[in-house]
Amino acid sequence: MVAIVDYGAGNLQSVKKALDFIGAESKITDNKDEINAASHIILPGVGSFADAMSCIRERGLEETIKKSADGSKHFLGICLGLQLLFESSEESPGVKGLGVFKGDIVTIPKDNGLKVPHIGWNSVKLNQTNGIFEGIKDESYFYFVHSYYLKNADEDIVAGTTEYGVPIQCAVQNGRVCATQFHPEKSSEVGLALLKNFVNRED
Repeated sequence: MVAIVDYGAGNLQSVKKALDFIGAESKITDNKDEINAASHIILPGVGSFADAMSCIRERGLEETIKKSADGSKHFLGICLGLQLLFESSEESPGVKGLGVFKGDIVTIPKDNGLKVPHIGWNSVKLNQTNGIFEGIKDESYFYFVHSYYLKNADEDIVAGTTEYGVPIQCAVQNGRVCATQFHPEKSSEVGLALLKNFVNRED
């Protein structure tokens, strides 16, 4: 069972629809017991860092999510769900994130002639070819929608990078815990392949 964490903000239905399409059993839930009982957890997200953390805390889900991302379960953060796994974001000074990983969430520069937010397809250079990227070709294209990005994460956990005026660490993977800045549920066949890799992981 895949639990899609509902904290009041996020692209929940599109993730659920993609999981339904690949035949994965899933449930959108904010119930701690259901999240704890699930073998696989997805933390989606769109919107602001501060609002998301506020909603997570209001629903009493912070510790549940942290526990789900401690390496004991298969965990996937998507878009804002990746950013929330880090300690803070330039978007919301003073707001603490989940602190699962260390790295900087910073604003995409607007002085390079590129539009912000970054919306569209970018190729991803793979540093890791196992786990959620098993069988996925290097430089495959994924769909992005974001104004903030990850940099300065530990190179050991950076699974994929892209370029949008600046180098962007767009995927992390550390054992069973992984996250992508791009939206696999909106990334056509290659995104569905990534989701299949995630839900089929039993290691």
